[in-house]
Amino acid sequence: VDAHRGAVDAALVVAPQIARATAVVVDAIERGGRIVLVGAGTSGRLAVLDAAELPPTFGVDPGLVEGRIAGGDAALRRAIEGAEDDADAGLRAVDDVTRDDVVIGVSASGGAPFVRAAVLAARERGARTIGIVNAPSGPLAADADVGIVAATGAEPLQGSTRMRAGTAQKIVLNAISTGAMVRLGKTYGNRMVDLVATNAKLRARSERLVRDIAGPDADARALLDAAGGSVKNAIVMARRGVDRAEAERLLRAAHGRLAGVIGAPG
Repeated sequence: VDAHRGAVDAALVVAPQIARATAVVVDAIERGGRIVLVGAGTSGRLAVLDAAELPPTFGVDPGLVEGRIAGGDAALRRAIEGAEDDADAGLRAVDDVTRDDVVIGVSASGGAPFVRAAVLAARERGARTIGIVNAPSGPLAADADVGIVAATGAEPLQGSTRMRAGTAQKIVLNAISTGAMVRLGKTYGNRMVDLVATNAKLRARSERLVRDIAGPDADARALLDAAGGSVKNAIVMARRGVDRAEAERLLRAAHGRLAGVIGAPG
């Protein structure tokens, strides 16, 4: 465990670059663009993981954020040797990218041909690009508009970048995507008010959120039913005494930001 502390330190050092990357992501989404994450091996699995977790956590459309791994979905379960060297596949991975999108490439060495080709092609298409690497000499950081070099040094198990490098990548990806969602109004304080209640645990959490923000006397279940399952709608309906249609109108006027309708958290 001690050997992984360097991953946290490496992520802290690049906080300014993370902030720049977050601003790029926010700008792309506000223009109607998408987030496309690309990687190979461990880096690719982490990219796909980050993309998969945003829709249920923040209620965004699954098409808004996509993860693409060298070797395709099969590489999520089993290593496909040589996939990271396929630059042509990297080109194909971003052949639908537009100038409104942002492409985030992740590579521990910063030299994976699949990832570099994807980022360079996306940049040629006019998309904004972010490169996350762990090796200070990794060229991917220079390929991208925003380069993030979370230098983790030698791995405890030589060459096993799923350890320090992978941990640092996960921290950086979490920080960028979560920071962007916060800036886009997907949270209220530290609460996930745009979550999608896809299971019993999340339905219970939705009810707790409504009670926490609308007041302990709120009939959370009834409000959520009337609000179409939307935590934000339910809270606005309770706090402002309006129906669902008016709650939705108020939220649209506030660009989806709950604080813009009921005020900032106390």
